[in-house]
Amino acid sequence: MNLARQAFLRLVARPLAVLFTGADVVGREHLPRDGPAIIAANHNSHVDTLLLLTIFPARLMGRLRPVAAADYFLRGPLIGWFSRTLVGIVPIARHGGGREDVLAPARAALAAGDIVIIFPEGTRGAATDELGPMKAGVARLAEAFPDAPVIPVWIEGAGRVLPKGAMLPAPMNCTVLVGEAIRWAGEPARFMEALRERLEDLRKNAPPQRWLSDPEPDPPPTSAAATASAPPARPSPDS
Repeated sequence: MNLARQAFLRLVARPLAVLFTGADVVGREHLPRDGPAIIAANHNSHVDTLLLLTIFPARLMGRLRPVAAADYFLRGPLIGWFSRTLVGIVPIARHGGGREDVLAPARAALAAGDIVIIFPEGTRGAATDELGPMKAGVARLAEAFPDAPVIPVWIEGAGRVLPKGAMLPAPMNCTVLVGEAIRWAGEPARFMEALRERLEDLRKNAPPQRWLSDPEPDPPPTSAAATASAPPARPSPDS
């Protein structure tokens, strides 16, 4: 891992993620401990990539390779250098035609033992935290590397921190929910159905959002505490 990327992720990206999102993680134990592996996450904001790059331990940061659109992230020399050198993207052509294998760079990253981050929806959705239609590219990667675990990840709230088209982030709590790995089972349609089900299950378990300045909600009272705090019963007229 180059020193510039390490410094950026540890000293800039991670503090920014905590500052603007709180960077809560549920199911951290399901994150891969080495590569090759595939992270398949929903996508509503550029903050998604920031969060996923910063929730891993420092020793794995150099292995994290987010798949990104070449036409957007390589559109100029400065943003191209930033995307390749500091973010470490795997650039793919969104509008490849003919016989071009647009996933070849992602396959090369997996072959090198990297952890590839892919957003199956293909583009950022609305800030509604709803899962859009998914493309089958993740299934093609899983088929090419059947021993690589595919970890479903649901990111709740990033679309409200920095919605598509916005320039300035709003500090709001985000939660990254990590599910158990899915393995390639031989059929693309079945694999995609299983991935969608896992992502939807994670979404249903996401906690409510809050502004980062708001206090933590009080936990629900236990049955003993509820009984102790209940008002005394009125005596019966017959007693």
